[in-house]
Amino acid sequence: MTTFDERERAYEKKFMIDQELRFRAEARRDRQVARWAAGQLGLCGAAAEDYARSVCAEGVKRSGEGVFEKIRKDLREANVDISGAELRDVMVKFLSTAVREVTTATEA
Repeated sequence: MTTFDERERAYEKKFMIDQELRFRAEARRDRQVARWAAGQLGLCGAAAEDYARSVCAEGVKRSGEGVFEKIRKDLREANVDISGAELRDVMVKFLSTAVREVTTATEA
């Protein structure tokens, strides 16, 4: 095996690990944002958890903007005054927290 092959395999392995960490962080962010949104909608207990599951399912079905669009639509329908920019700020904050948590859990 050549040095080039070893480097290529190492790069592929790093890429796979990075993708797994990204998926885990985004999934954690989606759950946290969904719980936050449930609070904004006045949901608690089992209703909040059901809502969080539905938001996470939307994130799996339509990765990327699916979670944002679902929460934004639900907040609008409930007449909760949160702008798209504010929702994106919340999502960025929770993603930052989720990345830190996932990274810390991986290092332990």
